Amino acid sequence: MDQLDQIVSLIALTMGVGWASGINLYATVLMLGVLSNMGHISLPAELMVVADPLVLMAAGFMYCVEFFADKVPGVDTGWDGLHTFIRIPAGAALASAAVGDISPAVEVAAALVGGSLAAASHATKAGSRVLINTSPEPVTNWTASFTEDVLVLAGLWTALNHPVSFLIALALFIVLIAWLLPKLWRGIKKVFSWLGGLFRGSESIPSAPQLTDKGSEVRPSAPDSDR
Repeated sequence: MDQLDQIVSLIALTMGVGWASGINLYATVLMLGVLSNMGHISLPAELMVVADPLVLMAAGFMYCVEFFADKVPGVDTGWDGLHTFIRIPAGAALASAAVGDISPAVEVAAALVGGSLAAASHATKAGSRVLINTSPEPVTNWTASFTEDVLVLAGLWTALNHPVSFLIALALFIVLIAWLLPKLWRGIKKVFSWLGGLFRGSESIPSAPQLTDKGSEVRPSAPDSDR
């Protein structure tokens, strides 16, 4: 039974670091490193690098930068765009390190799963921010940013202390994003279509394009010419 618990805990940690990295990579590294140095958790040897003081200082500095960048409308979307090339590979690397030195096949499998979870959570975060930025006030950005930080900390804590509960919640999250991502994608296309109209000229943007339930774009018909 103890061996089964260890396997479940290992799976939860592997998936947890991948999922959390897609939302806030620096908070993930910072939390793991601080908890390890304080003796609250025992990390696999390959993942102990996050407890190195140099890594902690870098993660802490970048977390401070992201803390402010993530709360400025427009800047947060640019930040997310840049971190598409950082969060996903880092999530795969952390997930691979979390399984320890079991076998190359297990490490590759963990990297694939961790990278996929990081991509899914990152796409959900970045896509929702594009839609949130259509609102001129910054309160929604602040609320979303604080919620994401709390979600990462709570999710990792649950993965470390209650792995079964975390895996159940993660399964529900996967179902949620499978339902949500197509809707986010349609909304993002609508936003960028409207922005494209801004650059093409005022005549092409009398109003923002509307989407039907099936995602097809509906534009107002041109008035009939007088005969």
